[in-house]
Amino acid sequence: DLMNTKTYGIGIAGTGLIAPFQARAIQAMEGAELVAFHGRNAERVKALAAEFGCAGYTDCDAFLKHDGLDVVSVCTASGAHRDPAIAAANAGKHVVVEKPLEVTTERVDEMIAACDRNKVMLAGIFPRRYVPSAKLLKQAADAERFGRIIMADAYIKWWRSQAYYESGAWRGTWELDGGGAMMNQAIHTIDLLLYVMGDVKTVRAETKTVAHTGIEVEDVAVAMIEFESGAMGVIQASTACWSEEGHPAEIQICGTKGSAFMTDDKFRVWEFQEKKPEDEQIRAEHGFNADAGGAGAADPAAISFLWHQWNFEDVVAALREGRKPLVDGAEGRRAIALIRAMYESSARGGEKVEVR
Repeated sequence: DLMNTKTYGIGIAGTGLIAPFQARAIQAMEGAELVAFHGRNAERVKALAAEFGCAGYTDCDAFLKHDGLDVVSVCTASGAHRDPAIAAANAGKHVVVEKPLEVTTERVDEMIAACDRNKVMLAGIFPRRYVPSAKLLKQAADAERFGRIIMADAYIKWWRSQAYYESGAWRGTWELDGGGAMMNQAIHTIDLLLYVMGDVKTVRAETKTVAHTGIEVEDVAVAMIEFESGAMGVIQASTACWSEEGHPAEIQICGTKGSAFMTDDKFRVWEFQEKKPEDEQIRAEHGFNADAGGAGAADPAAISFLWHQWNFEDVVAALREGRKPLVDGAEGRRAIALIRAMYESSARGGEKVEVR
């Protein structure tokens, strides 16, 4: 049984900030080749195609018929992910979608159904899941090293300038951004919290817009959550917390037998009642450096593409091995379901809402 060593041709649909970032990640990895860009702005498509040495299309049908195109990575505005994803699935292409998969669970369900119908993969981009420390945190939780987990929290106190929101007419709108600090920035950390902890049962939330003008969505949000496991937690998200370097995003997990505070991809706390020989090594290799600043906390363009590369490598490995990727449609849906429930709770004055 020869192992599948096919190189997958990936095309990027969308020409925004994240498109060249994804392109660099794809070009840096093995097992994939960047073959084409698609977008509505002809000049932008031409420039990206020239920069990355691949084809460029403004016509979607022609793009989907590109010879050697196996996978379409959707990089359009968040609330415009569904249509290109479904078009790609209907053309028999595997689909990768930048976070969030879409801005409502109903739209995500339509995307999942289209990919299932066409027997193609749907994968989400959640790069924080692929850092080595995330795997260590998940393993510790699965091995019940925390004992009974009592509290699990996420803190994303970031900064985005007014110019950031003004850089695209879609930014800060419900229709195309789908939300503010929770849906756009905090979703990575929220996804990681759900990956480690499992689903949330109920949520109470309040949101405000305090530091930016001309946007419909929140730049401050606080939620109180109860997990299906019975653990309680808090999620705080903001794009109104100024800092030169940006504060790192943090997950805190505390149980009756251990605690771990993961700051971006490093551990500020890693301590367990039942010690293991590898704990010292984990603290040495993955310990937190307070001078490092936060990954993308103040400037989204300052993030390394390595985490994205790991995400794409998992997609290719899943295709080769005939398995699900780490983030498939159902996994990608979970964070959106939670965030939508937060918005519903906030709209109802902080009432407790079930996550569906």
